[in-house]
Amino acid sequence: MSYEKSAGAVIYYRQNRTIEYLMLQYRHFRWDFPRGHIEAGETLEAVARREILEETGLKDFDFIPGFMVAVPWFYKRKNEAKPRFKEAVYFLAESKTKEVKLDFENLDFAWLPYDEARLLPSFPHVNEVLKKAHDFIAKRQADFD
Repeated sequence: MSYEKSAGAVIYYRQNRTIEYLMLQYRHFRWDFPRGHIEAGETLEAVARREILEETGLKDFDFIPGFMVAVPWFYKRKNEAKPRFKEAVYFLAESKTKEVKLDFENLDFAWLPYDEARLLPSFPHVNEVLKKAHDFIAKRQADFD
């Protein structure tokens, strides 16, 4: 069985107490977070940083310590007899800007509050990761209040 691993991040922008999440619409019309395959010698965080820059153009962001979610799944490509195992690892990053420059992989983007972002057509793991990120941010905020 084939194994693939990728890394990316849930990116949010905070203005006062309002939080918006960056959602990317990929060519398959599903919404997801920036993520991509690991290249030789890269750490998971380095992959996430590279993919954020390549897919969104964002440079001014910080990873939030303590958040890392791994999501496993199986899928089959057309004309393949055996399923592939894939694992995506997501970090959490706070962007200092909302100025996104999409690459060729994406059709559109949106900065959305949690209640709107979770309604976008996406794979089930996207909503799982979004909820975990949202809960993590809320808990951190409560700890600082």
